[in-house]
Amino acid sequence: MVRDIGFLLYPAFQILDFTGPVAVFEDPWGASAYRLRMLSEHGGLVSSSSGVTVLTEKWGAPAFDTLVVVGGLGTREAMQSPPLLDFVRAAAAASRRVASICSGACILAAAGLLDGREATTHWRVAPELQRRHPRVRVDAERIFIQDGPIWTSAGVTAGIDLSLALVEEDLGLEVSRARARDLVVYHRRPGGQSQFSTLLELEPASDRIRQVLTFAREHLHEPLSVERLAQVACLSTRQFAREFHAQTGQTPAKAIERLRAEAARTRLEASSESIEQVADAVGFGDAERMRRAFVRVFGQPPQALRRLARGAGA
Repeated sequence: MVRDIGFLLYPAFQILDFTGPVAVFEDPWGASAYRLRMLSEHGGLVSSSSGVTVLTEKWGAPAFDTLVVVGGLGTREAMQSPPLLDFVRAAAAASRRVASICSGACILAAAGLLDGREATTHWRVAPELQRRHPRVRVDAERIFIQDGPIWTSAGVTAGIDLSLALVEEDLGLEVSRARARDLVVYHRRPGGQSQFSTLLELEPASDRIRQVLTFAREHLHEPLSVERLAQVACLSTRQFAREFHAQTGQTPAKAIERLRAEAARTRLEASSESIEQVADAVGFGDAERMRRAFVRVFGQPPQALRRLARGAGA
């Protein structure tokens, strides 16, 4: 059975939100289980935010196996377009499932499809999505989320993970793995995995908070209470906690947990140390505490990530 996958495009869409999933659904050997259709309101060439254009067909009958709504700089205008929102609603009613990539979740929310549902999006967009649509249960920690027939994913490359999950649902695990091998990417990250790279990319404006993060990275094996970190910042405990959250969007405890998890993952993948030795070396104290942190941050326990790393190396 050939399944129709409709990609909804609009001016200033993000090109990787589109090309990543397209590459997953495309079969390079020419025997695809999917028929890919590029859709827009008027048809013809639609320009992405990078200037790359895609030839589209004018949307018509809204019945697809899957409708994929991409994100991008043009999301704000798209989510205010009555014809586009009407089409999304009609497609959701007539199609088996609907998916969004990155800020495409804002379009689904504007169409009312996410009310009462759990959803994710790019971590930068998540606060605005929650503010504009309080009935949506926004979880900015996740790579992708399925809630009934609605799938949402985090930013850009997370669309590949979501698409591999859709292929796995349709065609099975082995086909999904084969797609990942063809694309030379790891087999999809689990949906529960955190958008953990956000913490490592933090560049707080405050010199004091930058100093605290540097200190924490260098002293992960030691106790790092809020009181101790506040002393490094030369602030009262209450002032420090408030400033840290304002600068990073994280509580100090959550940030330290993530830093420790990142350090532990690096050691697990690069050494033969036991789980207990790694947990002690990065300040978790015991293996069970580290296991719980890994599930929260990466969506998988330490043993699973070590096996994945060794399998990739082999």
